[in-house]
Amino acid sequence: MSLSKEKLDAIIVSISSVLIGKEIEVRIALACLLARGHLLIEDLPGMGKTTVANAMARVLGLEFNRIQFTSDLLPADIVGVSVYDKTEAAFRFLPGPVFCQLLLADEINRTTPKTQSALLEAMAEGRVTVDGQTRDLPQPFFVIATQNPVQHSGTFPLPESQLDRFLIRLSLGYPDLASEKSILTGGDPRARLRELQPLLTIAELEALQEEVDNISAAEPVVDYLLRLIQFTRSSEDFEFGLSPRAALAILQAAKAIALLDGRSFVIPEDIQAVFPAVANHRLQGTGRGHDSGSRVLIQKVLDTVDVI
Repeated sequence: MSLSKEKLDAIIVSISSVLIGKEIEVRIALACLLARGHLLIEDLPGMGKTTVANAMARVLGLEFNRIQFTSDLLPADIVGVSVYDKTEAAFRFLPGPVFCQLLLADEINRTTPKTQSALLEAMAEGRVTVDGQTRDLPQPFFVIATQNPVQHSGTFPLPESQLDRFLIRLSLGYPDLASEKSILTGGDPRARLRELQPLLTIAELEALQEEVDNISAAEPVVDYLLRLIQFTRSSEDFEFGLSPRAALAILQAAKAIALLDGRSFVIPEDIQAVFPAVANHRLQGTGRGHDSGSRVLIQKVLDTVDVI
């Protein structure tokens, strides 16, 4: 476990060197990957969404592809297409950019729901089906999707079924003054990004993911999580509560946070650390406003439910 923590600390420091002032968000993003989930980052343009994906791909040594989602993007532009090869008198499959280990789906809500859904099978099953034939994707497979706020023009809100495929949704937000000064005086961030070196092999990354699966959660911790889940289902603040799959997602993400802290067991603080990022896109408030699960309502859940 100590070797794992040493490596993970170095990864966080390396990524944080290009995403200054966002170490908490970097930890959550890394926990998402270690928990075998997918990450959705919603924020204004220019806040560092693409930088996160590029930095993680470089530091973790993952094969990286980027898809710029636009209104005219087609599902075949994501998964690939079969073309007829005259020399072989047969169809040959040309794999799309989804065949990689870390896929950046940039501005995913600028394309139509039909094209958005092309990622569903890939994210849920780690494979795609084209022309009736199923093809496995490289492993590990990790999607980082970015989206602009839904009130921006030219956006198509992600349906609940696809939102649920993302383990975590993050918002980076503005940096504090000290961090922004460092950004302004530290030179071109793209140059620093190119200097990042891989700190893990694929085998080591997969071993860390296995370690997450082996993190234990004592019964009192599970009971605390269940009380949080039950509160969302009974509270009048929400249209509907969190599902069993959401509960599993919270627990898995909490295990990843425990690993990042060098522990082999989950504590209530791990649940609290990931609960907002896992729940905010799965909860719909009963009040006005589109945002699924506002920060105020989610914090109310954590403040109301007793740990013991």
